Amino acid sequence: MTLSLKTSLQGSSMKRYLELLHILVERNLKGRYRGSFLGVYWSLLNPLIMTGLYTAIFGATFASYFDNSTLNYILAAFTGLIVINFFSSATTQALSSVVGNGSLLNKVRLPMTIFPVSMVVANVFQFVMGPLPLLAIVTLFISKNPLNIIALIFPIIALSLVCTGVGFLVSALYVFFRDLPYFYELVCFVLWISSPVFYPVEIVPKAVQSFLLLNPLVPIIGSIRQISLTGDFPDLHLIGHSLFNGFILLGLGWICFRAWEKNFMDLL
Repeated sequence: MTLSLKTSLQGSSMKRYLELLHILVERNLKGRYRGSFLGVYWSLLNPLIMTGLYTAIFGATFASYFDNSTLNYILAAFTGLIVINFFSSATTQALSSVVGNGSLLNKVRLPMTIFPVSMVVANVFQFVMGPLPLLAIVTLFISKNPLNIIALIFPIIALSLVCTGVGFLVSALYVFFRDLPYFYELVCFVLWISSPVFYPVEIVPKAVQSFLLLNPLVPIIGSIRQISLTGDFPDLHLIGHSLFNGFILLGLGWICFRAWEKNFMDLL
C-alpha cells in the first residue's frame, strides 16, 4: 500500500469520524433541550443561581480572603462553579454513553470512542454559548488585556482533556459494572468538596492542601481565576500543570478504553 493511499484512507476515516461526531452532538443537544425555554443557557443560569446562594451564606465570612471584596468572592465562586459543573455534567453523561447506545452498536459498526467524546463536545458547546462569554467579559474588564481572554483557552482545553479522559474510563467501566453511577456520584461529590469552589484554599489545613493537588480540577480552577480575576500576566506554571494533568488523564482513559473495548459487544 503506497503512502498516498494510506493518507487517503486515514483522511477518509477522520472525515467520517467528524461527521458522526457532529450528528451525535446535534442529537444530544436537541434531545436534551427539546421544549426548553432557555436551552443551552441553563448552563449559565445554574452557576449564577448557585453563586448567589453561596454568596448569601458564605460571602460575608470569606470576603476577607478575597481582598475584603464580596464582588471578588462572587467572581471566584462563579469561576469555580462553572468548572465543577462542566466536569460533573460532561463525565456523568459520558459514563452511560456506550451502554446507552448498545442497541445502535448491535446494528451498525461505529467507533465506540465517539460516544463519550460526543458528550464532552456537547458540553463544550454549552460552555462556549453560556458561561464563556460572561467569563470573557469579566476577564477583559478586570485585566484590560485581550491576551488574558486568549489565555483562557488553555485551562478550558485542559478541562476538556480531563473530562474526555475520565469519560473514556467511566464509560468503559460502566459496561462491566452497572452500579457504577451510584459510586460515581460519590466521586463527583469528593472532587467538588475538595475543590476550592465556594471556600478559599487558605482555610484548608496545610497538611491537607498537598492532597488537594491530586484533584485535577484544582489547578484548572486556579488558572482560570488567576487569568480572569487578578489582571496579571497568565501564570504559565498553572497552565502547564493543568494541561499536563489533562494529557495524563486523556492517555490513561484512552488506553483503558481501547484495552477493554474488545469485550464490550458481549455485554451490550
